[in-house]
Amino acid sequence: MAFRKFLSSLGINAPSVETVVENPAVRPGEQLHCTVTVRGGGADVEVERLRLELVVRAEDREADGSTAWANPYTVVEAGLGAFVLPAGGTVTHRIALDVPWEMPLTHARGGRIKGGRAAVRTELSIDNSVDKGDFDEIEVHALPAQDTLHQALADLGFRLHEAEVKVGAWPARLQDRRVAPYWQETDFFFPESAGRGRFELEAVFVARQDAVDLHPGGYPPATFAYADMDLAKWTAALDAHIRSYWAG
Repeated sequence: MAFRKFLSSLGINAPSVETVVENPAVRPGEQLHCTVTVRGGGADVEVERLRLELVVRAEDREADGSTAWANPYTVVEAGLGAFVLPAGGTVTHRIALDVPWEMPLTHARGGRIKGGRAAVRTELSIDNSVDKGDFDEIEVHALPAQDTLHQALADLGFRLHEAEVKVGAWPARLQDRRVAPYWQETDFFFPESAGRGRFELEAVFVARQDAVDLHPGGYPPATFAYADMDLAKWTAALDAHIRSYWAG
């Protein structure tokens, strides 16, 4: 995956930048490895900053509907300081981005989650002119524990609808153990047997290195440790937890 962007804001014979994401399918807790090649234009220039941003679509930052992708939220960034780019020359750097444990997902159980989008964006700053390159979209797949919980919800009759990233603070009653200032809300239609029509369960998964919390709507979470992952056991525990708040 790559894009090539000529920095038109710097005029004719401007430098160009190309980013290649070496592993465009990752999971939370892994690293994205990118190779960035900057090619010089008609004159020597000093690059003030080269930065990669791992961005996601955040519902609160888009004004025109569920598929907008104009004002993404930066989850993490990494980059380099100043360096000289000679005229006609080529400078290549390999940059790694740490994917956080709480990274919003784009895929679960092998399929795409509607509304889940993530990308790498390249920013190059030369002579106080900042150029943000096109998105290089990536896939963020669920951890095994997250996939197991998605399967448990499916086995209980919940149907995955869509997901959106939120930015802000939670009410104290949610027993918030987040580290990140954002979260992904994943919406599931209730089973027909629940008699809730098109009402949705707004579930929030908060992953850590050793466990994942699952909040059933606006309620405190059930915690599932990776070392004790068992689909039947987790399905029963999740069913009991959801019923304790959503009975009747």
